[in-house]
Amino acid sequence: MRGNTFGKLFSLTTFGESHGEALGVVLDGVPANLAFSLEDLQKELDRRAPGKIAGTTTRSEPDKAEVLSGIFSSKTLGSPIAIIVRNTNQKSGDYEAWKDDYRPGHADQTTMAKFGIRDHRGGGRSSGRETLSRVIAGYFAGLIIPTVDVKANITKLGPFSGNVELNDDVTNYLKKLQTDGDSVGGKVSVTIKNLPAGLGEPAFDKLKADLAKAMLSIGAVVGFSYGLGEEFAHKTGKEISTDRKNFGGMEGGISNGEDLYFHLIFKPTSTVGDKATSGRHDPCIIPRALPVVEAMAKVVLADHFLRQRAYE
Repeated sequence: MRGNTFGKLFSLTTFGESHGEALGVVLDGVPANLAFSLEDLQKELDRRAPGKIAGTTTRSEPDKAEVLSGIFSSKTLGSPIAIIVRNTNQKSGDYEAWKDDYRPGHADQTTMAKFGIRDHRGGGRSSGRETLSRVIAGYFAGLIIPTVDVKANITKLGPFSGNVELNDDVTNYLKKLQTDGDSVGGKVSVTIKNLPAGLGEPAFDKLKADLAKAMLSIGAVVGFSYGLGEEFAHKTGKEISTDRKNFGGMEGGISNGEDLYFHLIFKPTSTVGDKATSGRHDPCIIPRALPVVEAMAKVVLADHFLRQRAYE
């Protein structure tokens, strides 16, 4: 087992490298007879696709989804679903200078230490491009839990905080970082509405634990907290025990039926300096990471929804 599979009753296995022929995902556990829309799936992929947001990577690819199995007459069959997205704008030659150059904060050196071989072109499996497979999985997870609303918002990006929108000030800031060969991190806050109570297991598969694992599996995420988060360290039991909202929609690791919310910290992207000034690297991954965050949350919730339905 190489850690490319996530989930139990609803599971995804991602495959492919950033500069290979294609990337894709195999999904198992998707119930039969769910209505499938290739157009709606493509809309989700377009939110993450490179070349769509000013001030981010200029690598431009259509990221067109190709369904290989598991769908017939616009319905899920209940069998494994396989979908690929072909790479069309790699420019692999740009990475030859990195063949023996290990970037701090990236998986270059650790991949070599683990496997004794690595695809240096764009980071291989550690590339953020792998996350398109997760967005595909999130679309199908959403079919399983259609009434659950998952929304991720930027609440910190460089000098900007609050409810950060990608307005001219923010995009000009990102373009300046790109010109300077620099990068920046930030914070994303997620709110989940209409979630039923009872999702999550009482011990090792707590809903909070699986959400944390899912979020921390996203390359640039370095921190996860829910409810009051770090504020818990500065409060007393009497202060926090008066309001269930302090616990972020989970008690004992199980959803309590209220809105669930958590927060993520993103590090600055690791490619900086002369290697970042070509414009094919994101000075901040957060704008394109929002659909990935939402997708991984849906994957966890769909898996736990199916588990709870099995109990019932």
